[in-house]
Amino acid sequence: MAADDGIKSRWGELGQMDRAALRVAWAEAFGDVPPRFLSMIFMRKALIWQEQCTKFGGLKPDLKRALKAAAAGKQVRAQAPQIRTGTQLVREWNGRRYQVEVTDDGFRMNGEHFRSLSAIALRITGTNWSGPRFFGLNGQAGVGS
Repeated sequence: MAADDGIKSRWGELGQMDRAALRVAWAEAFGDVPPRFLSMIFMRKALIWQEQCTKFGGLKPDLKRALKAAAAGKQVRAQAPQIRTGTQLVREWNGRRYQVEVTDDGFRMNGEHFRSLSAIALRITGTNWSGPRFFGLNGQAGVGS
C-alpha cells in the first residue's frame, strides 16, 4: 500500500472515532492527553498531520524557527530564494572566478558535490559564510572580492 493510501485510510479511521477514541489516539501520538476544549475535528486534523509528519517528514528546522519567532512576536527574515536545478552561480573571489551548478540534491563546483552554498563559500574563503549571502542571493553580496 502506498504511503498516500495509508494516510487516506487513517483519515477514514479517524473519521469513525468518537471523542473518547480520539483522546486515546491523541495520547498515543503526542504522549499526553489533549486539552478538554479541543473539538473532534481539530483532534482529527492534528492526528492526521502527525501521521503525515511521521511518514513524509515534518517541517524543516528553519521553518520551525521562523514559526516560533513569529509566534513570539519577533520579526522573521525572508528565506533565501529557491534556485532551480541547472542554474549557474558565478562569484569572483580574490581575483579568481568560481562557477557553481545547482543540482537536484545540492551543488556542484569543479566536479565536486556540496550539500550547501555555505559549504562552498567555506571552501572558497576558508571561513564561515552564509552561502546565499556570499553568492548575492539575498541582496547582500559578500564583501572582499
